[in-house]
Amino acid sequence: MTKIIAIGGGEVGEPKEDGDGFYPVETTAIDQEIVRLTEKKNPRLLFIPTASYDSVDYYERIKRHFTHIGFSEVNALYLSEKSLTKEQIKHAILSHDAIYVGGGNTLRMMNVWKKLGVDKLLKQALDNNIVLAGLSAGSICWFSCGNSDSRKFTSGSSKLIKVTGLGFIDALHCPHYDAEPFRQDDLKRMMKTTPGAAIALDNCAALEVVDGKYRIVTSKSGAKARKTYWRRGEYVVEEIKAEASYKNLNELLQK
Repeated sequence: MTKIIAIGGGEVGEPKEDGDGFYPVETTAIDQEIVRLTEKKNPRLLFIPTASYDSVDYYERIKRHFTHIGFSEVNALYLSEKSLTKEQIKHAILSHDAIYVGGGNTLRMMNVWKKLGVDKLLKQALDNNIVLAGLSAGSICWFSCGNSDSRKFTSGSSKLIKVTGLGFIDALHCPHYDAEPFRQDDLKRMMKTTPGAAIALDNCAALEVVDGKYRIVTSKSGAKARKTYWRRGEYVVEEIKAEASYKNLNELLQK
């Protein structure tokens, strides 16, 4: 059974700018689905923070949150540690019940993964009934490609680029559709040269895929998911309703 939860965005306990505590977690209702899909009494989660340059602070927030909602253990895989062998990386990825990928620089993350063979190991994890999940860069990675702001991390450029993902979901993905409105026009531009459809997710909205079936899950009232594509010279934007029942993913991805 294959299981993916791609989350468009949302706060996950980030510290406040004034240093006085943390922002509340916005994605709890979605994250609880990750726990449920493991089908384990005491599931173990692996956090992969490659996109955030292996941020330890990010891991601490993820650990605090996911331990609170039901994971018995939350570990991190720091791929910048050159001392890790391929066998150690493989063991880490395949010995957990769920994998959560954090946000950040999608392009850098994909390059690191391909260099170390993590892309192939994540495909193996998917085939081994391990739940794959993540937010922002950690949602783009499961798709064929994504609408990414990776350039801002290197050159400071605001230009959005198309970054190739792992292709587990055959569509382009746009996260933060509501929170970063500039992505809406750019997605329209990007889809002109991208075959098929795009899945655009607001913050606090997620696409849950289980064995070729999908549904939309949200953690905030008003959070939406949309399907966009070009057809006969017209740009089409269709809302994907959040419903309890699962539907055929292939039908969703058709124009």
